[in-house]
Amino acid sequence: MISIEDVNIIKQLSAEEGLKFISSKFSEGLVFSTSLGQEDQVILDIISKNDLPVKIFTLDTGRLFYEHYELLANNNSKYKTKIEVHFPNTADVERYVNEKGVNAFYYSVEARKECCFIRKVKPLNQALKNANIWITGLRAEQSENRENMSIIEWDEERMLYKYNPLIQWNYQEVLHYLEENKVQELPLHKKGFISVGCQPCTRAVEEGENPRNGRWWWESSHKECGLHR
Repeated sequence: MISIEDVNIIKQLSAEEGLKFISSKFSEGLVFSTSLGQEDQVILDIISKNDLPVKIFTLDTGRLFYEHYELLANNNSKYKTKIEVHFPNTADVERYVNEKGVNAFYYSVEARKECCFIRKVKPLNQALKNANIWITGLRAEQSENRENMSIIEWDEERMLYKYNPLIQWNYQEVLHYLEENKVQELPLHKKGFISVGCQPCTRAVEEGENPRNGRWWWESSHKECGLHR
């Protein structure tokens, strides 16, 4: 259990100090899900250089950019780690594609959310089984949905704690860390793809445009896939 005292301590610590603190108290059931985005590359670097006892995994939706796979391989090589990859259930994907169409997500919010559920949410829930603390790279300024998220939250549905060490970081702090520590990142970020998801659901954004506008750009709904409620 994470006590109120633990939470108050973590709030006063830097991201690196917080990850060290929580790893020292909870060496079992500590997992980090990486989408290979810039924030997650920061956390991966901190975990790796401090040799923290954190299980690291990613989700392969089957619709990712080639650059994701290249960075995944580069991460494993640089950090001498083996990031676990979780895939969607084959039968679920086959049913969706055969019944609705390979690109059905473009035609309704419901179809898009169903695709996200099959390719992302279900595999995530499977990966989080037996986890006690789930580390994420969420930042408050990324979207309205994340503005009020705390550094540590209780996820009632998944019955675990969610730890967001970068929740109060701004984008410039992320960029500074990546540059200062020579952390590799997706080449797509330099081409205007700031928030990167599946290839058919992500576009580049103009300078000054909200990065989330590049996700599911054809929708006017809240830009979330269901991973973070």
